Amino acid sequence: MSGSELPWVEDAGSVAPKDARSLSKIFFDRLQHLEEGTHEYQYARNTLIEMNLSLVQYAASRFRGGSSDIDDIVQVGTIGLIKAIDRFELSRDVAFSTFALPYITGEIKRFFRDTTWAVHVPRRLQELRVDLSRAKERLSAELDRDPTVRELAEHLEITEQEVNDGLVASNGYTAGSIDVPVGQDDGSQGRDYADILGEDDPALDLFEDLHTLAPLVEQLDERERRIIEMRFGREMTQGQIGEVLGISQMHVSRLLSRTLDRLRSGMLAER
Repeated sequence: MSGSELPWVEDAGSVAPKDARSLSKIFFDRLQHLEEGTHEYQYARNTLIEMNLSLVQYAASRFRGGSSDIDDIVQVGTIGLIKAIDRFELSRDVAFSTFALPYITGEIKRFFRDTTWAVHVPRRLQELRVDLSRAKERLSAELDRDPTVRELAEHLEITEQEVNDGLVASNGYTAGSIDVPVGQDDGSQGRDYADILGEDDPALDLFEDLHTLAPLVEQLDERERRIIEMRFGREMTQGQIGEVLGISQMHVSRLLSRTLDRLRSGMLAER
């Protein structure tokens, strides 16, 4: 199939989104019949990228206001767009924009997670920070003052504790040097901040693990949650759990092992 069978798009980047949607279908249809690496294939693929860059601009606009340059965000988002183009199939009963946006935003979020956080913060709290930032900006404009924790919670339809967790996690976005001098009120020579740091609290790791684990437990079915609650909440034996559920101890052991593997995998994915 020759390149002449494809529409020639003079300036693909200036194609209106509505026209891009219809043209993309044509290019995707031809792309699946072209041999990868040929001139025709590259033309079709590059045109699809340029026509759909507006999706990247849209996704990148949601992340404005941070310390990262918007051009860097667009560049990263474009990687997600390319991945979506390479994996999209017309047989999918979904619009390309719907298919591509998760790839684009996923690459942008990964960029922020891997390059801009000064300390490790669970992914769930990193994403909450972005939502809180947008909510604070909107509510501040409406209220002509900074919103309260309760107002933020109501706006985002989450609990006040979750808002507080997100605000605390925001402190991990930037970090100062521990060698910065700390002045004293009496005018005497100050010490470095490192000199007055406290000791690590081992409970902090447990706090983070529990907050990461909670949404994973919610994804379990009712029986799996009951087994976890009886085993670790009530400290019941596997035999006792089996009697309550009317199944064998061996069956409980298999269910418990499978559930713990799921939770463990979820915890590792969040780190």
